[in-house]
Amino acid sequence: MQTFDISAVVTGGASGLGGATAQALAKRGVRVFGLDLPSAVESAPAVEGVTLVAADVTDEAQVRAAVEQAAGAGPLRMVVNCAGVGTAGRVLSRSGPHDLSLFRSIIDVNLVGTFNVLRLGAEAIAATEPDEEGQRGVIVNTASIAAFEGQVGQVAYAASKGGVVGLTLSAARDLASFGIRVCTVAPGIVDTPMLAGVDDEFRATLAEGVPFPNRLGRPDEYAALVLMIAEHDYLNGEVIRMDGALRMAPR
Repeated sequence: MQTFDISAVVTGGASGLGGATAQALAKRGVRVFGLDLPSAVESAPAVEGVTLVAADVTDEAQVRAAVEQAAGAGPLRMVVNCAGVGTAGRVLSRSGPHDLSLFRSIIDVNLVGTFNVLRLGAEAIAATEPDEEGQRGVIVNTASIAAFEGQVGQVAYAASKGGVVGLTLSAARDLASFGIRVCTVAPGIVDTPMLAGVDDEFRATLAEGVPFPNRLGRPDEYAALVLMIAEHDYLNGEVIRMDGALRMAPR
């Protein structure tokens, strides 16, 4: 699929993985609509070619309005789900069992929010004209290696990302008749704003565990992988780890 003269929706588009992806797509001439929470949109720097839209991925009306805005600038050919949250909590700790409302909130954003954007984005992509090979577009979701090796305290996050992995192939099969591909990227430890509060010593400790390259991943590397998926027409229904061969230990 060609990645120019099209529109794209990128969630979490104000910073981190989403911000890097939005910028990379805009440099290719894509009309990018970056969805993020109002506070993130207000504080984000302006990027040429990227229109930031305040929207909660779990809100059907807000996402539908944003998708329609992107499709209006169309044709909408790409959706990239980067929005996500994470928190620590064990199934059972000294303070008692895991807070159920916290577990639900993580699932709601990371899994339900991803599916909400996927389904509404797919509806808009399906309304476009296919190319000569019947292609209409591609949807890229974001999981995590925690989906496969969830660490101590990651039960909610691992469950949410495991759900994203689980829906990938089924969604690809569901959308095949519309000429829409679906893939998922499962990043390892990437240097994003989620690590902003981590000191240099702990960052070095995290990097030491990565076999090669022996460092943290970069958001622009995630963006480059998204572009590759978009342009590689035979990638579909696949989950791709981007982790430097890291396999997470229990702690």
